[in-house]
Formats: sequence, structure tokens, C-alpha cells
Amino acid sequence: MATRYEPEGLATTDDAADGIEPAPKRAGGGGAGSSGPRSPSGGRGSGAPRGDAGLGVRGWLRWTWRQLTSMRVALLLLLLLAVVALPGAFFPQRTSDPNAVQQYFLDHPDTADLLDSLHLFDVYASPWFSAVYLLLFVSLIGCILPRTWVHLKNLRAEPSRVPSRFTRFDVRGQARAVGTPEQVRRSLDAALGRRYRRRLASERGRTADGEARTALTISAERGFGRETGNLVFHLALVGLLVVTAWGQLVHYRGQVVVVQGDTFVNSPLDFDSFDTGSWYGADAQEPFRVRLDSFESEFTVDSQARDFVAGVTLTETDGATRTADVRVNHPLETNDTRIYLTGNGFAPRFTVTDGSGEVAFSGAVPFLPTADPNYTSNGVVMVPDANGGERQLGFNGVLLPTATADEEGNLIGSAYPQPLDPAVVLNVWVGDLGLDNGVPQNLYLLDTTNMEQVLTTAEDGTEGPVQVVLRPGESVDLPDGLGTITFEDLPRFAAFDVRYDPSIVWMGVFAGLAFAGLVASLFLPRRRIWVRLVAGADGDTVVSAAALARGDDPGLQRELDRVLAVLDSDQAATSKEDR
Repeated sequence: MATRYEPEGLATTDDAADGIEPAPKRAGGGGAGSSGPRSPSGGRGSGAPRGDAGLGVRGWLRWTWRQLTSMRVALLLLLLLAVVALPGAFFPQRTSDPNAVQQYFLDHPDTADLLDSLHLFDVYASPWFSAVYLLLFVSLIGCILPRTWVHLKNLRAEPSRVPSRFTRFDVRGQARAVGTPEQVRRSLDAALGRRYRRRLASERGRTADGEARTALTISAERGFGRETGNLVFHLALVGLLVVTAWGQLVHYRGQVVVVQGDTFVNSPLDFDSFDTGSWYGADAQEPFRVRLDSFESEFTVDSQARDFVAGVTLTETDGATRTADVRVNHPLETNDTRIYLTGNGFAPRFTVTDGSGEVAFSGAVPFLPTADPNYTSNGVVMVPDANGGERQLGFNGVLLPTATADEEGNLIGSAYPQPLDPAVVLNVWVGDLGLDNGVPQNLYLLDTTNMEQVLTTAEDGTEGPVQVVLRPGESVDLPDGLGTITFEDLPRFAAFDVRYDPSIVWMGVFAGLAFAGLVASLFLPRRRIWVRLVAGADGDTVVSAAALARGDDPGLQRELDRVLAVLDSDQAATSKEDR
């Protein structure tokens, strides 16, 4: 049976001229299935309400799953992930700065063990961070997949049918156009353009005198790219989570300090610290070596850093060599491995002889810069082979790139970060360095537990620690026949961070997709336009139209006006309904 045609949506200022009679409403608000009045309790008849049997285990599981896979919970988990990642910004992490973690244990022995038990030095591998990460992943998957399935069904489906009443829409319009409904529909169809998906249909109704009449309809919609972009954005977030986790499983990362002129090999044995993922395989470690040829730094007159450049020579697997400059945030790349410049400083070269005149030590020792912008640096020199290992020597002190002195001639600091007048001030220790007891030590910190500081007697008879002051090329005899120490020269050192992470490229891909999806979801309008065309009594066509958008769309009225503007004013009289 044909559907009755209710022309309420066609009401114009001259309904009588159209000869259309509204279809009567069906009696009995309950519809065909009604079987009598409802009870006050909301059910049919007077039966007692059903007892509450409880959700049960399956009910609670379903409720929990629905909550977990809601977009609201996904957003909360995303916020929670950012919150639980914050400790990684306040405490040093073993994966990025293991030396700082060791220093934290030395500086805060009372709290370091407690913080370590809470995984605050390894935040991103902690159980609680992993739990939030996995919950966010599950929540996004459970939220996105059903929406994607519904969206794919909507893409294959035709636009919705024309509503029977247009008066409930805020954006609507009416017009009379010269021509048959079919002619007017072709004009409107062309005005909608290729951006709209359209569904052309017809509705049958009757006039007041019982004459059958057909109304042509157009259902048009656009903006599926908005939901597509929204889904692409969230799927890209899932992709970022996946590739980030994958990268953490297969990556490796090593830190190494290289003195000018020295070489390091991409091998775990050559790194000062080395960290790998759970799926790390040695075959993924590309064999190459890097030599630090030069290091140049540039500072302003007020000691502000302007540029750091490490000139290196890279020797690859096949023996091919190439030179490159490594700058901060401009790494050297070889396949999936990146070599970052993370630090620099001075490595004074010393030669130490023992009491018998034998050379016990000769080499460059990195001195680590302090917080002083003028590169005041701390360092140690360990000489375990002095005196046959029986009376080992140790030196700790500071390096001043541009030494300044007080009125009495005592060196008090550095005036500039460049080595304009470099000097070292060293304390001398003798005893057991503790290098042979099998306990790992910080090579940048001298353990004086089993050592004695070498003292000297001043002119006034008081004893005080021996301080050795040296400039490049100078040599000093140590007291008590301990030998000599010579400050040979002052090369630079550079700290490199070698990272292998094949997920970085995919992170860029998914980040780009997320950005594109976000732009589409924010700026592509989702609009629907419905048009009904009825032949008028005078041979013209009554046009009624309505438009609907998802969310606030200030351009919706203009869009409807643009479509109706095809009804040329020379051939049509246009009027708008009161809103």
C-alpha cells in the first residue's frame, strides 16, 4: 500500500491553490499494537513490577567493557597517561641519563631507594605506566572499531528519506518555480553539485477532492569526510601507540664520550652506557665506527652558546668513509641509526710518572662541565699503576678555561667558556682507588674512602692539602717523592647518543595522518538538505526545503540559499517562512 502523503512540510501562503488536503491522523496513540491503557507503573495491565535480579557477573563485565570503550574514558586515560609520565620530567631516567641516576643516589641516599622502588627512575617501563598505556590502547580499539563499522555502513547506504515535516527545522525555505517538478528537480540537482550524495525519490498523496498527486523529493548529504577524519585521527593515535611500543621493544641506545682524535665503534662494549629493548637482537646493530676529528664551539661575549659543531669521519660496513658535521638537533644518520650530539667539554691530557720515574699514566681525561656557563669543569685522574699498584695515585679538581685570580693570585673561577687562559687546580690523593674490588665505580668521581689526601706544611708551620696548579705545557713534582704530573695539552671531547629506533619513520607517518584527520574533523561541515517538489494548481512547482548540520554550522543557511538560488528570480517568486 502506498504511504499517505502528509503535506504539512509543504504549507505555503496559498495552500488552497495547491488543492492539497492534509492526511488525517490515526486514532489510538498506542498504534496498531495497543491493547488498552497503561498502568500507572508504566507497564500494561496491573501486574506487579519485576524484582531486581542484579546484574550478575556477565552484566558487570559488559558494563565495565562499555565504560572502558567509551570515548569519555579514552580521553580520561589519555590525560592520565600524560599525568603518570610527568615524573619522568622531574627525576633522571636510567634509559636517558644513567650517570645522573647514580649521582642522585649519592646526593639523596635517604630517598633514592624509596623512589627506585616506585620505579620513578624508570617511569616509562614501570608497571603502572604500562597498565595505563595498555588500557588506553584497548579503550581506543574498542571505541573506534564499532564506529568504523557503522561509518562504513553509512558510506554504502543511501541518504535518509525526506522528513514528513519541515517546520521542526530551524533552517528551511520555500519557493514557487516555473516548470514541472521534474524540471525543477534537475535544476536543483545540478545546483547541489558533486559534493553531495543524492537520493531521488517520489511520494504519493491526494488532494482535497481525492485526486492522486505525486511529490518528487531530493535527499542530499555531504561531509562524510568529517567522520572519516575523526576516525583517521583516532586510528592514527592507535598507530602511534603501536609503533611507539614496537620501537621500545626493538630499539637500542648507547652513550659515549669521545675525545678529539679518538674513535668509537657501534658495539655495546664501546659505549659508556647501553640500553636495549626486550626484542633487541645484536644482528640489528649496524657495524660502523666514528672518529671525532674536530670540535668547534661559538659563544657570545656574555658566554651564551651560539653553535656547537662536531666534525666526524664515519666508516661504514663496506669500508666507505664520509665526513660529516654533527650539530645539536641535527644528528648524523646512517640507515635507521642516528648519532646525536648531546654534550661537550674539555679533556686535558696528562702524563703522570711515579716515584721510580716510570710513566704510570698518559692520556686525556674528560672534565665534566658544571652549571657555570663559563665551563668550569670537574674531573678526576686515576693512576692505578703508580708505584707498582701499592701506592695508587688519584687527582680530583677543576678545570678553568679562562682562569681568573683574586688579589692574592689564587684562582677563583673562569671568566669565559673558551680556553683563552686554561688552568687546572688538582688535589692529590694516595692509597687504594678501589678499582680492583669488583664494584663498579663512577669514573668521573674519585672514591677517597681508602685514600689519604697529600698534605704540605706552609711557611707558618700549618698543614694543608696540596693543590697542584697547572697550565698547558707545565709540569710539577709531587711531594713525598710520589712522582710528577704534566699538563700536556687541552683537546675537546664530545658526548654522543647513538640511537636505533625503526619506529621513528612510522611515527612521522601516523603523526601526519593524525594531523590531517584532525583538520578534516574540525573544518569539513556535515550537512543534509531535503527538498520536496509538488506541482501547483497554476502549472508551477511548490518547492519546500530544509537543511540540518551536525553541530553548530553558521554557514548552513547560506548553503541552502545557494541551492535555492538556482530558481531564477525572473521565473520564480521566492519567500521564506517565519522562523
